[in-house]
Amino acid sequence: MTDAASPIRVAIIGSGPAGFYAAGHLLAEGPQTIEVDMLERLPTPWGLVRSGVAPDHPKIKSVTRIYERTAEHDRFRFFGNIEVGVDVSRAELARHYHALVYATGSLADRPLGIPGEELPGSLPATELVAWYNAHPDHHALAPDLSCKRAIVIGNGNVALDVARMLVLPISELARTDIADHALAALEQSAIEEVLVAGRRGPAQAAFTNPELRELAEIEGVEVEVDGQELEDALAVEDPHADPTAKRNVETLREYAQATAARRRKRAAGDEGAAAPRRIVLRFLLSPLAIEGGERGVQAVTFVRNRLEADAAGRLRAVGTGQRERIEAGLVARAVGYRGSPLPDVPFDAERYVIPNERGRVIDPAGGGTRRGEYVVGWIKRGPTGVIGTNKKDAHETVSAILEDLRADRLPGPEQPSPDQALALLRARQPNLVTYAGWRAIDHHERARGAAQGRPRTKLARIEELLEVAAKAGSEEEISAALQRA
Repeated sequence: MTDAASPIRVAIIGSGPAGFYAAGHLLAEGPQTIEVDMLERLPTPWGLVRSGVAPDHPKIKSVTRIYERTAEHDRFRFFGNIEVGVDVSRAELARHYHALVYATGSLADRPLGIPGEELPGSLPATELVAWYNAHPDHHALAPDLSCKRAIVIGNGNVALDVARMLVLPISELARTDIADHALAALEQSAIEEVLVAGRRGPAQAAFTNPELRELAEIEGVEVEVDGQELEDALAVEDPHADPTAKRNVETLREYAQATAARRRKRAAGDEGAAAPRRIVLRFLLSPLAIEGGERGVQAVTFVRNRLEADAAGRLRAVGTGQRERIEAGLVARAVGYRGSPLPDVPFDAERYVIPNERGRVIDPAGGGTRRGEYVVGWIKRGPTGVIGTNKKDAHETVSAILEDLRADRLPGPEQPSPDQALALLRARQPNLVTYAGWRAIDHHERARGAAQGRPRTKLARIEELLEVAAKAGSEEEISAALQRA
């Protein structure tokens, strides 16, 4: 039985938006006895806000101010550079905490499952995004940007982010927090065209309208949409099209009109109408094979699709048998993320999530839920929604935790002392990074960036991050330094 006066210790595994929203809800809505420890594999927090949001979208990253307020709570502790399932096991954590909350996200890519996918120059968009965002796992990726055409396969915001990053002027990129190694590589890039190909039609594309309209604002870049191809793809009306889809179609028609106008000018001999770079948006194309050899990708063969309604009236893409070969030297697949299993934690290998009921982890073997184990975010529901979607998701999971606490359904840990938990973590990972260590990294990166007129210059190697974190002073000293930066 849980003593109502004793601390209720909760460990959150993962420090992305879902994890921080869960921590915030627990500390704000739970009893004053709740204490939260957050464990993160990397030395740095914020998950995809740090390593997934495009460098030229700084406003989206400002959400970390909310997470910072949670992190500064006196009943919250952050521990980075500790990997659950490697440095410490689930069972060991269960001896120190009343509840475990898995917030590990969905960071693996979904493969296409076609020949040639393993060729040099064919890579997941997840890795490309992590590379230009200075994620330590991918700092050495070094994509070959010497080709004139790149193909991005997918029709979501990630696909548009990658396309945009490959054509943005260096002068604009140099004002962002893009990784130094990516900035240097993109400065030497020979890419003139990025073709974004989706298997379904324009009305089924998953990107948001602001992301789509933003493409037209890039200096020196044309957005090309073939009007006839667009209207052919829209010939079958989608009864399930939502307002976003309808706005996207309007925007694409604007792009098609502008494309036609440019073509007329060029046909009349006006060569000055051409921009140095372009983004080409194509639909109803499914990749069949990636061609190339030891030296890398050379082309992609697509099958053209048509839209057919299924029994529920939803449109699906069906191959027509008509093929199209498009030459390219770089292929990035952006067809979705998927979660990865944690040792000794249930995992749905078909949906790539931790099975759950309203955030309570389900035990597939014995049925029912696993006492004291919860899940939140993408690893709970799959990679859907935007950053803010995780707030409602986290609230549902926290409500389940608090219900179980009130009903005395949380297990009593053998060693609930916070000092004992810290001793275990330090014993397993001597280079444990506290929140003071992260704030030292944050100050260091921001100070480096300020010297270059940038928001920050990220450290991309674990050893560099740990070296700076180890020099952390007191919280008061770090706060003063951050204010000066």
